[in-house]
Amino acid sequence: MIVGLDMGGTNIDGVIIEDGNIINTIKKPTNRDDLFGSIWSTLKELLTGYDKTKIDRINLSTTVSTNAIVENKTSSVGMIIQSGPGIANDFLACGDENVFISGYVDHRGNVIEGLNLSEVKNAVKLFKKKNIDSFAVVTKFSTRNPENEIRIKEILENFSPITMGHTVSGKLSFPRRVYTSYLNSAVHSTFNDFAANIKKSMEIEGINALIFILKADGGTMNMNTAEEKPVETILSGPAASFMGITAMLPTDKDAILLDVGGTTTDIFFLADGVPLFEPLGIKIGKYNTLVRAIYSVSIGLGGDSSINIKNGKVKIGPKREGKPYAFGGPQPTPTDAMITLELIGYDHDYKKKAHESMSLLGKELNLSAEDMAKLVLETMGNMIKYKIDKLLEKINSQPVYTIKELLYGKKLEPKLINIIGGPAEVLTPILKDKFNLPCYYPENYHVANAVGAALARPTAEITMHVDTSKKTLSVPELEIYEKVDRNYSLNFAKERALRLIKESAISIGETKDEIDAEIIEENSFNMVRGFYTTGKDIRVKAQIKPGLIHQLGGDNNA
Repeated sequence: MIVGLDMGGTNIDGVIIEDGNIINTIKKPTNRDDLFGSIWSTLKELLTGYDKTKIDRINLSTTVSTNAIVENKTSSVGMIIQSGPGIANDFLACGDENVFISGYVDHRGNVIEGLNLSEVKNAVKLFKKKNIDSFAVVTKFSTRNPENEIRIKEILENFSPITMGHTVSGKLSFPRRVYTSYLNSAVHSTFNDFAANIKKSMEIEGINALIFILKADGGTMNMNTAEEKPVETILSGPAASFMGITAMLPTDKDAILLDVGGTTTDIFFLADGVPLFEPLGIKIGKYNTLVRAIYSVSIGLGGDSSINIKNGKVKIGPKREGKPYAFGGPQPTPTDAMITLELIGYDHDYKKKAHESMSLLGKELNLSAEDMAKLVLETMGNMIKYKIDKLLEKINSQPVYTIKELLYGKKLEPKLINIIGGPAEVLTPILKDKFNLPCYYPENYHVANAVGAALARPTAEITMHVDTSKKTLSVPELEIYEKVDRNYSLNFAKERALRLIKESAISIGETKDEIDAEIIEENSFNMVRGFYTTGKDIRVKAQIKPGLIHQLGGDNNA
Protein backbone atom coordinates (compact mmCIF):
# COMPACT_ATOMS: atom_id res chain seq x y z
CA MET A 1 0.00 0.00 0.00
CA ILE A 2 1.13 3.53 -0.82
CA VAL A 3 -0.26 6.58 0.96
CA GLY A 4 -0.22 9.99 -0.71
CA LEU A 5 -0.87 13.26 1.13
CA ASP A 6 -1.00 16.71 -0.47
CA MET A 7 -1.16 19.84 1.68
CA GLY A 8 -2.90 22.59 -0.26
CA GLY A 9 -3.68 26.14 0.77
CA THR A 10 -7.33 25.24 1.34
CA ASN A 11 -7.50 21.48 1.87
CA ILE A 12 -5.35 18.46 2.63
CA ASP A 13 -6.04 15.57 0.27
CA GLY A 14 -5.16 11.97 0.98
CA VAL A 15 -5.33 8.66 -0.87
CA ILE A 16 -4.45 5.03 -0.33
CA ILE A 17 -3.31 3.16 -3.45
CA GLU A 18 -2.94 -0.62 -3.57
CA ASP A 19 -1.84 -2.55 -6.67
CA GLY A 20 -2.40 0.54 -8.81
CA ASN A 21 -5.96 1.08 -7.57
CA ILE A 22 -7.32 3.89 -5.37
CA ILE A 23 -8.95 2.20 -2.36
CA ASN A 24 -9.65 5.20 -0.11
CA THR A 25 -9.66 9.01 -0.34
CA ILE A 26 -10.09 11.94 2.03
CA LYS A 27 -10.28 15.73 1.86
CA LYS A 28 -10.08 17.90 4.99
CA PRO A 29 -9.64 21.66 5.55
CA THR A 30 -6.09 22.92 6.13
CA ASN A 31 -5.52 24.59 9.48
CA ARG A 32 -2.81 27.12 8.60
CA ASP A 33 -2.04 27.66 12.27
CA ASP A 34 -1.32 23.96 12.78
CA LEU A 35 -0.06 22.42 9.55
CA PHE A 36 1.39 19.36 11.23
CA GLY A 37 -1.83 18.75 13.15
CA SER A 38 -3.82 19.03 9.92
CA ILE A 39 -1.68 16.43 8.20
CA TRP A 40 -1.72 14.06 11.13
CA SER A 41 -5.48 14.15 11.71
CA THR A 42 -6.04 13.61 7.97
CA LEU A 43 -3.66 10.65 7.93
CA LYS A 44 -5.27 9.00 10.97
CA GLU A 45 -8.75 9.31 9.51
CA LEU A 46 -7.58 8.07 6.10
CA LEU A 47 -6.01 4.93 7.63
CA THR A 48 -8.89 4.04 9.95
CA GLY A 49 -9.87 0.44 9.26
CA TYR A 50 -6.75 -0.36 7.22
CA ASP A 51 -3.78 -2.51 8.19
CA LYS A 52 -0.93 -0.04 8.84
CA THR A 53 1.67 -2.78 8.55
CA LYS A 54 0.89 -3.05 4.83
CA ILE A 55 1.99 0.52 4.11
CA ASP A 56 5.17 0.45 2.01
CA ARG A 57 5.68 4.20 1.78
CA ILE A 58 4.07 7.53 2.56
CA ASN A 59 4.64 10.26 -0.05
CA LEU A 60 4.02 13.73 1.28
CA SER A 61 3.69 17.04 -0.54
CA THR A 62 4.12 19.83 2.00
CA THR A 63 3.92 23.62 1.93
CA VAL A 64 6.08 24.02 5.05
CA SER A 65 9.19 25.37 3.31
CA THR A 66 7.29 27.44 0.74
CA ASN A 67 5.11 29.08 3.39
CA ALA A 68 8.11 29.88 5.58
CA ILE A 69 9.71 31.81 2.70
CA VAL A 70 6.56 33.51 1.40
CA GLU A 71 5.41 34.52 4.89
CA ASN A 72 8.94 35.59 5.93
CA LYS A 73 9.05 33.14 8.84
CA THR A 74 12.52 31.79 8.19
CA SER A 75 15.51 31.47 10.52
CA SER A 76 18.15 34.19 10.70
CA VAL A 77 21.09 33.22 8.50
CA GLY A 78 24.70 34.35 8.57
CA MET A 79 26.30 34.35 5.12
CA ILE A 80 30.02 34.02 4.41
CA ILE A 81 30.53 34.82 0.73
CA GLN A 82 33.75 34.79 -1.25
CA SER A 83 32.70 36.45 -4.49
CA GLY A 84 36.04 37.25 -6.08
CA PRO A 85 36.31 40.04 -8.65
CA GLY A 86 33.54 41.11 -11.02
CA ILE A 87 30.35 40.97 -8.90
CA ALA A 88 29.00 43.74 -6.67
CA ASN A 89 28.60 42.51 -3.11
CA ASP A 90 25.30 44.29 -2.45
CA PHE A 91 23.76 42.29 -5.31
CA LEU A 92 24.56 39.03 -3.47
CA ALA A 93 23.64 40.06 0.09
CA CYS A 94 20.65 38.04 1.24
CA GLY A 95 21.27 36.88 4.82
CA ASP A 96 20.56 38.66 8.07
CA GLU A 97 24.31 39.25 8.28
CA ASN A 98 26.51 39.06 5.18
CA VAL A 99 30.28 38.85 5.48
CA PHE A 100 32.25 39.14 2.24
CA ILE A 101 35.75 37.75 2.48
CA SER A 102 38.79 38.15 0.23
CA GLY A 103 40.41 35.48 -1.93
CA TYR A 104 39.04 33.56 -4.89
CA VAL A 105 39.22 30.47 -7.07
CA ASP A 106 39.12 30.66 -10.87
CA HIS A 107 36.83 28.78 -13.27
CA ARG A 108 39.23 25.83 -13.45
CA GLY A 109 39.45 25.45 -9.68
CA ASN A 110 42.86 27.10 -9.26
CA VAL A 111 43.33 29.08 -6.06
CA ILE A 112 44.31 32.57 -7.26
CA GLU A 113 44.20 34.25 -3.85
CA GLY A 114 44.23 32.28 -0.63
CA LEU A 115 41.73 32.27 2.24
CA ASN A 116 42.17 34.88 5.00
CA LEU A 117 41.27 32.94 8.15
CA SER A 118 41.13 36.06 10.34
CA GLU A 119 38.21 37.35 8.24
CA VAL A 120 36.35 34.11 8.85
CA LYS A 121 37.02 34.22 12.59
CA ASN A 122 35.77 37.79 12.76
CA ALA A 123 32.61 36.68 10.98
CA VAL A 124 32.08 33.98 13.61
CA LYS A 125 32.38 36.57 16.38
CA LEU A 126 29.79 38.75 14.63
CA PHE A 127 27.36 35.87 14.22
CA LYS A 128 27.72 34.90 17.88
CA LYS A 129 27.08 38.48 18.93
CA LYS A 130 23.90 38.54 16.81
CA ASN A 131 22.79 35.11 18.15
CA ILE A 132 22.73 33.62 14.65
CA ASP A 133 22.97 29.82 14.52
CA SER A 134 22.19 29.06 10.85
CA PHE A 135 24.82 29.62 8.18
CA ALA A 136 25.63 29.33 4.52
CA VAL A 137 29.13 29.39 3.05
CA VAL A 138 29.47 30.11 -0.66
CA THR A 139 32.65 30.67 -2.63
CA LYS A 140 32.83 31.37 -6.34
CA PHE A 141 33.57 28.33 -8.50
CA SER A 142 33.31 26.02 -5.48
CA THR A 143 31.91 23.38 -7.83
CA ARG A 144 35.38 23.26 -9.36
CA ASN A 145 37.21 23.41 -6.03
CA PRO A 146 35.30 23.30 -2.70
CA GLU A 147 38.44 23.60 -0.56
CA ASN A 148 37.61 27.04 0.88
CA GLU A 149 34.00 26.16 1.73
CA ILE A 150 35.12 23.00 3.52
CA ARG A 151 37.80 24.87 5.53
CA ILE A 152 35.31 27.56 6.55
CA LYS A 153 32.76 24.94 7.64
CA GLU A 154 35.43 23.36 9.87
CA ILE A 155 35.86 26.71 11.62
CA LEU A 156 32.06 26.88 12.08
CA GLU A 157 31.84 23.30 13.36
CA ASN A 158 29.96 24.23 16.55
CA PHE A 159 27.09 25.73 14.58
CA SER A 160 24.22 24.06 12.71
CA PRO A 161 22.92 24.05 10.07
CA ILE A 162 25.71 25.01 7.67
CA THR A 163 24.99 24.86 3.95
CA MET A 164 28.01 24.73 1.65
CA GLY A 165 27.34 26.18 -1.79
CA HIS A 166 28.98 23.38 -3.75
CA THR A 167 26.52 20.82 -2.33
CA VAL A 168 23.30 22.46 -3.58
CA SER A 169 23.88 21.99 -7.32
CA GLY A 170 26.52 21.25 -9.93
CA LYS A 171 25.39 24.20 -12.07
CA LEU A 172 27.65 27.24 -12.30
CA SER A 173 25.39 30.28 -11.65
CA PHE A 174 27.06 31.92 -8.64
CA PRO A 175 24.25 34.34 -7.61
CA ARG A 176 21.69 31.53 -7.79
CA ARG A 177 24.02 29.34 -5.70
CA VAL A 178 24.23 32.07 -3.04
CA TYR A 179 20.43 32.43 -2.84
CA THR A 180 19.82 28.66 -2.88
CA SER A 181 22.32 28.12 -0.06
CA TYR A 182 20.74 30.95 1.93
CA LEU A 183 17.22 29.53 1.54
CA ASN A 184 18.37 26.01 2.45
CA SER A 185 19.67 27.23 5.81
CA ALA A 186 16.75 29.65 6.27
CA VAL A 187 14.09 26.90 6.11
CA HIS A 188 16.22 24.16 7.68
CA SER A 189 14.92 24.55 11.24
CA THR A 190 11.26 24.88 10.20
CA PHE A 191 11.35 21.82 7.98
CA ASN A 192 13.34 19.70 10.42
CA ASP A 193 10.92 20.48 13.28
CA PHE A 194 8.09 19.40 10.99
CA ALA A 195 9.97 16.22 10.01
CA ALA A 196 10.70 15.37 13.65
CA ASN A 197 7.00 15.66 14.50
CA ILE A 198 6.06 13.43 11.58
CA LYS A 199 8.58 10.77 12.62
CA LYS A 200 7.54 10.89 16.28
CA SER A 201 3.88 10.52 15.43
CA MET A 202 4.64 7.60 13.13
CA GLU A 203 6.33 5.83 16.02
CA ILE A 204 3.39 6.45 18.32
CA GLU A 205 0.95 5.08 15.73
CA GLY A 206 3.17 2.08 14.99
CA ILE A 207 3.71 2.99 11.34
CA ASN A 208 7.09 1.81 10.07
CA ALA A 209 6.71 2.91 6.45
CA LEU A 210 9.34 4.94 4.62
CA ILE A 211 8.49 8.62 4.25
CA PHE A 212 9.22 10.51 1.03
CA ILE A 213 8.85 14.21 0.30
CA LEU A 214 7.80 15.66 -3.07
CA LYS A 215 10.33 17.89 -4.85
CA ALA A 216 9.68 20.70 -7.32
CA ASP A 217 10.87 18.52 -10.23
CA GLY A 218 7.99 16.07 -9.78
CA GLY A 219 10.09 13.46 -7.99
CA THR A 220 10.58 12.45 -4.39
CA MET A 221 13.42 12.10 -1.91
CA ASN A 222 13.49 10.27 1.39
CA MET A 223 12.99 12.19 4.61
CA ASN A 224 16.67 12.06 5.62
CA THR A 225 17.72 13.70 2.35
CA ALA A 226 14.95 16.29 2.70
CA GLU A 227 16.24 17.20 6.15
CA GLU A 228 19.65 17.95 4.64
CA LYS A 229 18.28 19.83 1.61
CA PRO A 230 14.88 21.24 2.58
CA VAL A 231 15.22 23.87 -0.16
CA GLU A 232 14.38 21.04 -2.58
CA THR A 233 10.88 20.80 -1.04
CA ILE A 234 9.93 24.31 -2.20
CA LEU A 235 6.90 24.20 -4.53
CA SER A 236 6.31 20.51 -3.94
CA GLY A 237 2.56 21.26 -4.12
CA PRO A 238 2.50 22.12 -7.83
CA ALA A 239 4.74 19.11 -8.47
CA ALA A 240 2.15 16.84 -6.86
CA SER A 241 -0.57 18.43 -9.00
CA PHE A 242 1.42 17.85 -12.16
CA MET A 243 2.16 14.23 -11.32
CA GLY A 244 -1.52 13.66 -10.50
CA ILE A 245 -2.65 14.94 -13.89
CA THR A 246 0.06 12.86 -15.58
CA ALA A 247 -0.99 9.73 -13.72
CA MET A 248 -4.71 10.10 -14.33
CA LEU A 249 -4.75 11.72 -17.80
CA PRO A 250 -1.69 10.54 -19.78
CA THR A 251 -1.10 12.06 -23.23
CA ASP A 252 1.67 12.38 -25.83
CA LYS A 253 0.38 15.68 -27.25
CA ASP A 254 1.06 19.37 -26.64
CA ALA A 255 -1.28 20.14 -23.77
CA ILE A 256 -2.39 22.60 -21.12
CA LEU A 257 -2.61 21.16 -17.60
CA LEU A 258 -4.58 22.89 -14.84
CA ASP A 259 -5.07 22.34 -11.14
CA VAL A 260 -7.82 24.65 -9.90
CA GLY A 261 -7.81 24.60 -6.12
CA GLY A 262 -9.54 26.64 -3.48
CA THR A 263 -6.89 29.36 -3.35
CA THR A 264 -4.86 29.18 -6.58
CA THR A 265 -4.80 27.77 -10.07
CA ASP A 266 -1.56 26.06 -11.13
CA ILE A 267 -0.76 26.02 -14.85
CA PHE A 268 1.58 23.56 -16.61
CA PHE A 269 2.37 22.70 -20.21
CA LEU A 270 3.39 19.60 -22.12
CA ALA A 271 5.40 19.49 -25.35
CA ASP A 272 4.63 16.20 -27.12
CA GLY A 273 3.59 14.80 -23.75
CA VAL A 274 6.81 15.88 -22.00
CA PRO A 275 6.68 18.54 -19.25
CA LEU A 276 8.25 21.95 -19.76
CA PHE A 277 11.09 22.54 -17.34
CA GLU A 278 12.83 25.49 -15.70
CA PRO A 279 16.28 25.38 -17.35
CA LEU A 280 18.14 27.26 -14.60
CA GLY A 281 15.97 26.79 -11.51
CA ILE A 282 12.81 28.13 -9.91
CA LYS A 283 12.19 31.58 -8.47
CA ILE A 284 10.63 31.77 -5.02
CA GLY A 285 9.77 35.20 -3.68
CA LYS A 286 12.56 37.50 -4.85
CA TYR A 287 15.17 34.74 -5.06
CA ASN A 288 16.31 32.99 -8.25
CA THR A 289 17.52 29.53 -7.25
CA LEU A 290 19.23 26.44 -8.66
CA VAL A 291 16.34 24.21 -7.54
CA ARG A 292 15.32 22.25 -10.62
CA ALA A 293 11.61 22.23 -11.27
CA ILE A 294 8.78 21.55 -13.66
CA TYR A 295 7.68 24.81 -15.29
CA SER A 296 4.57 26.04 -13.50
CA VAL A 297 2.78 29.32 -12.94
CA SER A 298 0.39 29.91 -10.07
CA ILE A 299 -2.32 32.58 -10.13
CA GLY A 300 -4.51 33.76 -7.27
CA LEU A 301 -7.72 32.27 -8.61
CA GLY A 302 -9.61 29.40 -7.03
CA GLY A 303 -12.98 28.16 -5.91
CA ASP A 304 -12.74 30.13 -2.67
CA SER A 305 -11.27 33.36 -4.07
CA SER A 306 -13.13 36.45 -2.91
CA ILE A 307 -15.32 38.30 -5.44
CA ASN A 308 -15.83 42.05 -5.64
CA ILE A 309 -17.39 44.46 -8.14
CA LYS A 310 -15.01 47.24 -9.14
CA ASN A 311 -15.83 49.89 -11.74
CA GLY A 312 -18.75 47.81 -12.96
CA LYS A 313 -16.62 44.69 -13.51
CA VAL A 314 -16.32 41.38 -11.69
CA LYS A 315 -13.01 40.98 -9.87
CA ILE A 316 -12.10 37.51 -8.59
CA GLY A 317 -9.11 37.07 -6.26
CA PRO A 318 -6.22 37.11 -5.91
CA LYS A 319 -6.94 36.79 -2.19
CA ARG A 320 -8.91 34.14 -0.38
CA GLU A 321 -10.62 35.85 2.57
CA GLY A 322 -11.94 32.65 4.12
CA LYS A 323 -14.63 30.05 3.48
CA PRO A 324 -17.25 30.56 0.77
CA TYR A 325 -20.18 32.76 1.83
CA ALA A 326 -22.44 29.68 1.84
CA PHE A 327 -20.35 28.16 4.64
CA GLY A 328 -20.15 31.28 6.79
CA GLY A 329 -17.33 33.09 4.99
CA PRO A 330 -17.15 36.88 4.66
CA GLN A 331 -17.18 37.22 0.84
CA PRO A 332 -18.94 35.68 -2.19
CA THR A 333 -16.76 33.16 -4.06
CA PRO A 334 -16.90 31.09 -7.25
CA THR A 335 -17.98 28.16 -5.08
CA ASP A 336 -21.09 30.16 -4.14
CA ALA A 337 -21.76 30.68 -7.84
CA MET A 338 -21.50 26.94 -8.46
CA ILE A 339 -23.87 26.16 -5.58
CA THR A 340 -26.36 28.80 -6.78
CA LEU A 341 -26.47 27.18 -10.23
CA GLU A 342 -26.76 23.74 -8.59
CA LEU A 343 -23.57 22.61 -10.34
CA ILE A 344 -22.39 21.21 -7.02
CA GLY A 345 -24.82 19.84 -4.49
CA TYR A 346 -25.43 21.12 -0.97
CA ASP A 347 -28.48 21.21 1.29
CA HIS A 348 -31.07 23.98 1.41
CA ASP A 349 -29.39 26.24 3.98
CA TYR A 350 -26.11 26.37 2.05
CA LYS A 351 -27.97 26.99 -1.21
CA LYS A 352 -29.88 29.83 0.42
CA LYS A 353 -26.68 31.52 1.63
CA ALA A 354 -24.95 31.05 -1.74
CA HIS A 355 -27.98 32.52 -3.53
CA GLU A 356 -27.91 35.46 -1.14
CA SER A 357 -24.24 36.16 -1.93
CA MET A 358 -24.92 36.19 -5.69
CA SER A 359 -27.96 38.43 -5.17
CA LEU A 360 -25.83 40.94 -3.26
CA LEU A 361 -23.30 41.05 -6.08
CA GLY A 362 -26.01 41.06 -8.76
CA LYS A 363 -27.66 44.18 -7.36
CA GLU A 364 -24.57 46.19 -8.27
CA LEU A 365 -24.87 45.09 -11.90
CA ASN A 366 -28.67 44.79 -12.14
CA LEU A 367 -28.44 41.03 -12.55
CA SER A 368 -30.39 38.18 -10.98
CA ALA A 369 -28.55 35.80 -8.66
CA GLU A 370 -28.46 33.14 -11.40
CA ASP A 371 -27.17 35.51 -14.07
CA MET A 372 -24.59 36.86 -11.62
CA ALA A 373 -23.41 33.30 -10.90
CA LYS A 374 -23.08 32.61 -14.63
CA LEU A 375 -21.08 35.82 -15.08
CA VAL A 376 -18.74 34.81 -12.23
CA LEU A 377 -17.93 31.47 -13.88
CA GLU A 378 -17.56 33.11 -17.30
CA THR A 379 -15.15 35.62 -15.75
CA MET A 380 -13.20 32.80 -14.13
CA GLY A 381 -12.87 31.10 -17.52
CA ASN A 382 -11.80 34.36 -19.17
CA MET A 383 -9.12 34.94 -16.52
CA ILE A 384 -7.65 31.49 -17.05
CA LYS A 385 -7.76 31.92 -20.85
CA TYR A 386 -6.08 35.33 -20.71
CA LYS A 387 -3.24 34.08 -18.48
CA ILE A 388 -2.59 30.99 -20.57
CA ASP A 389 -2.56 32.99 -23.82
CA LYS A 390 0.06 35.33 -22.33
CA LEU A 391 2.16 32.40 -21.09
CA LEU A 392 2.05 30.66 -24.47
CA GLU A 393 3.10 33.87 -26.18
CA LYS A 394 6.09 34.12 -23.86
CA ILE A 395 7.01 30.43 -24.13
CA ASN A 396 6.87 30.50 -27.92
CA SER A 397 9.10 33.58 -28.10
CA GLN A 398 12.10 31.67 -26.71
CA PRO A 399 13.63 28.16 -26.76
CA VAL A 400 11.41 25.46 -25.28
CA TYR A 401 13.03 23.45 -22.49
CA THR A 402 11.56 20.13 -21.42
CA ILE A 403 12.63 17.69 -18.74
CA LYS A 404 14.22 15.68 -21.56
CA GLU A 405 15.86 18.20 -23.89
CA LEU A 406 16.04 21.65 -25.44
CA LEU A 407 13.65 21.76 -28.41
CA TYR A 408 15.00 24.15 -31.04
CA GLY A 409 12.31 25.82 -33.14
CA LYS A 410 9.47 24.12 -31.24
CA LYS A 411 6.22 26.08 -31.04
CA LEU A 412 3.79 24.92 -28.41
CA GLU A 413 0.35 24.35 -29.95
CA PRO A 414 -1.93 22.77 -27.29
CA LYS A 415 -4.30 20.14 -28.60
CA LEU A 416 -6.19 19.55 -25.35
CA ILE A 417 -6.68 20.66 -21.74
CA ASN A 418 -6.48 18.33 -18.74
CA ILE A 419 -7.89 19.69 -15.50
CA ILE A 420 -8.06 18.58 -11.86
CA GLY A 421 -9.15 20.18 -8.59
CA GLY A 422 -12.49 20.79 -6.89
CA PRO A 423 -14.07 22.93 -9.67
CA ALA A 424 -12.75 20.71 -12.50
CA GLU A 425 -16.08 19.23 -13.57
CA VAL A 426 -17.82 22.63 -13.50
CA LEU A 427 -15.09 24.44 -15.43
CA THR A 428 -14.60 21.77 -18.11
CA PRO A 429 -17.43 22.91 -20.45
CA ILE A 430 -16.52 26.58 -19.89
CA LEU A 431 -12.85 26.09 -20.79
CA LYS A 432 -13.74 23.80 -23.68
CA ASP A 433 -15.74 26.68 -25.14
CA LYS A 434 -13.16 29.39 -24.36
CA PHE A 435 -10.21 27.54 -25.91
CA ASN A 436 -12.13 25.57 -28.55
CA LEU A 437 -10.17 22.52 -27.39
CA PRO A 438 -11.25 19.21 -25.86
CA CYS A 439 -11.08 19.47 -22.06
CA TYR A 440 -10.84 16.42 -19.80
CA TYR A 441 -11.09 15.75 -16.08
CA PRO A 442 -10.39 12.38 -14.43
CA GLU A 443 -12.32 10.26 -12.02
CA ASN A 444 -11.32 11.26 -8.46
CA TYR A 445 -10.33 14.70 -9.83
CA HIS A 446 -10.92 16.22 -6.38
CA VAL A 447 -7.93 14.33 -4.86
CA ALA A 448 -5.72 14.08 -7.95
CA ASN A 449 -2.78 15.90 -6.34
CA ALA A 450 -2.70 13.34 -3.54
CA VAL A 451 -2.64 10.64 -6.23
CA GLY A 452 0.29 12.46 -7.84
CA ALA A 453 2.12 12.60 -4.53
CA ALA A 454 1.51 8.89 -3.92
CA LEU A 455 2.75 7.74 -7.31
CA ALA A 456 5.78 10.01 -7.77
CA ARG A 457 9.07 8.17 -7.66
CA PRO A 458 12.54 9.45 -6.62
CA THR A 459 14.48 11.76 -8.96
CA ALA A 460 18.07 12.96 -8.98
CA GLU A 461 20.48 14.97 -11.12
CA ILE A 462 24.28 15.16 -11.16
CA THR A 463 26.77 17.30 -13.06
CA MET A 464 30.23 15.87 -13.79
CA HIS A 465 33.20 17.99 -14.83
CA VAL A 466 36.53 16.51 -15.92
CA ASP A 467 39.67 18.55 -16.60
CA THR A 468 42.22 16.12 -18.01
CA SER A 469 45.08 18.64 -18.04
CA LYS A 470 44.68 18.97 -14.25
CA LYS A 471 43.66 15.30 -13.99
CA THR A 472 40.59 16.18 -11.91
CA LEU A 473 37.00 14.91 -11.84
CA SER A 474 34.22 16.53 -9.81
CA VAL A 475 30.56 15.76 -9.05
CA PRO A 476 29.54 18.55 -6.65
CA GLU A 477 26.09 17.15 -5.79
CA LEU A 478 27.76 14.00 -4.42
CA GLU A 479 30.80 15.84 -3.05
CA ILE A 480 33.10 13.77 -5.27
CA TYR A 481 36.45 15.39 -6.09
CA GLU A 482 39.15 13.02 -7.27
CA LYS A 483 42.11 12.50 -9.59
CA VAL A 484 41.79 10.79 -12.99
CA ASP A 485 44.11 9.72 -15.78
CA ARG A 486 45.08 12.28 -18.45
CA ASN A 487 43.50 9.98 -21.06
CA TYR A 488 40.05 10.08 -19.43
CA SER A 489 37.44 10.27 -22.22
CA LEU A 490 33.87 11.46 -22.69
CA ASN A 491 32.68 7.84 -22.87
CA PHE A 492 34.34 7.06 -19.53
CA ALA A 493 32.64 10.12 -18.04
CA LYS A 494 29.20 9.10 -19.35
CA GLU A 495 29.56 5.55 -18.02
CA ARG A 496 30.70 6.80 -14.61
CA ALA A 497 27.93 9.41 -14.47
CA LEU A 498 25.27 6.77 -15.13
CA ARG A 499 26.69 4.52 -12.41
CA LEU A 500 26.78 7.40 -9.93
CA ILE A 501 23.26 8.64 -10.68
CA LYS A 502 21.91 5.11 -10.19
CA GLU A 503 23.71 4.81 -6.85
CA SER A 504 22.38 8.23 -5.87
CA ALA A 505 18.82 7.21 -6.78
CA ILE A 506 19.06 4.09 -4.62
CA SER A 507 20.35 6.19 -1.70
CA ILE A 508 17.24 8.42 -1.81
CA GLY A 509 14.78 5.54 -2.01
CA GLU A 510 14.54 4.30 -5.61
CA THR A 511 14.46 0.55 -6.12
CA LYS A 512 17.09 -0.90 -8.45
CA ASP A 513 14.68 -2.29 -11.06
CA GLU A 514 12.74 0.99 -11.35
CA ILE A 515 15.68 3.30 -12.11
CA ASP A 516 15.38 5.18 -15.40
CA ALA A 517 18.76 6.91 -15.78
CA GLU A 518 19.79 9.00 -18.77
CA ILE A 519 22.47 11.40 -19.98
CA ILE A 520 20.84 14.74 -20.74
CA GLU A 521 23.91 16.78 -21.63
CA GLU A 522 27.42 15.92 -22.86
CA ASN A 523 30.30 18.09 -24.09
CA SER A 524 34.01 17.62 -24.66
CA PHE A 525 36.32 20.47 -25.67
CA ASN A 526 40.03 20.51 -26.43
CA MET A 527 42.00 22.93 -24.26
CA VAL A 528 44.72 24.59 -26.29
CA ARG A 529 47.77 26.54 -25.15
CA GLY A 530 49.82 28.03 -27.95
CA PHE A 531 49.84 25.45 -30.74
CA TYR A 532 49.35 22.42 -28.49
CA THR A 533 46.36 20.58 -27.02
CA THR A 534 46.93 20.39 -23.27
CA GLY A 535 43.89 18.33 -22.37
CA LYS A 536 40.11 18.04 -22.54
CA ASP A 537 37.31 19.85 -20.71
CA ILE A 538 34.50 17.27 -20.32
CA ARG A 539 31.04 18.03 -18.95
CA VAL A 540 28.26 15.48 -18.48
CA LYS A 541 24.83 15.78 -16.90
CA ALA A 542 22.81 12.72 -15.87
CA GLN A 543 19.38 12.42 -14.32
CA ILE A 544 16.72 10.11 -13.00
CA LYS A 545 13.73 11.81 -14.60
CA PRO A 546 10.29 12.14 -13.00
CA GLY A 547 8.05 9.13 -13.39
CA LEU A 548 5.25 7.11 -11.84
CA ILE A 549 5.43 4.05 -9.62
CA HIS A 550 2.19 2.75 -11.18
CA GLN A 551 -0.16 3.75 -13.97
CA LEU A 552 -3.80 4.18 -13.02
CA GLY A 553 -6.88 3.06 -14.87
CA GLY A 554 -10.20 4.91 -14.79
CA ASP A 555 -12.51 6.87 -17.04
CA ASN A 556 -11.79 10.36 -18.34
CA ASN A 557 -14.58 12.87 -18.73
CA ALA A 558 -14.90 15.61 -21.31
